[in-house]
Amino acid sequence: MTRILITAFEPYDRWKQNSSWLALVDLTSWYEGALEIATRRYPVDLPKLREMLEADLARNYDFAIHLGQSPGSPVIKLESVGLNLRTNGEPLLVDAPAAYRSTLDLDGCLERLTAAGIPAQISHHAGTYLCNAALFLSQHYAEMMGRRTQSLFLHLPLTPAQVAADGSAMASMSTPMQSAAIAVVSEHLAQADR
Repeated sequence: MTRILITAFEPYDRWKQNSSWLALVDLTSWYEGALEIATRRYPVDLPKLREMLEADLARNYDFAIHLGQSPGSPVIKLESVGLNLRTNGEPLLVDAPAAYRSTLDLDGCLERLTAAGIPAQISHHAGTYLCNAALFLSQHYAEMMGRRTQSLFLHLPLTPAQVAADGSAMASMSTPMQSAAIAVVSEHLAQADR
């Protein structure tokens, strides 16, 4: 059975909810597929993220799918590169590679998502905040620990309720569509790995 770690983030800044966590909670309420899924909610705090992620990856999952919200994005973004870079320009880890490029079938994930009617695109830059850190550190820790875990980061749009509460006109996507996207990607990765 394919074992997948799926992580999301807690609320931060002006956002009283985080679409990544809302989607993950929704997924766990209905998913009954063949995958063994473990879920985690990470704090928006780099030292705590590092500690929790390293401990989680020691469990040697087949895949780690990290979720984060991307205010303003109209689509789900499949991030292809994790950079060894913080917002202040410093490296996340000294004496570590400058970046890790995903070896997963992102094109296949994209095809499955669009075939399911879920707007998505492949993105080549996850920013320099905690979303990027989760992807980079997940790839680095797995390699350093000799784990089989392959990592992916999905940036999710805001939900309509978040946009309404914010009083803005940003793009949004329903939580059920986002959780369906997570299931589509998870199952595609598991099938491609057989």
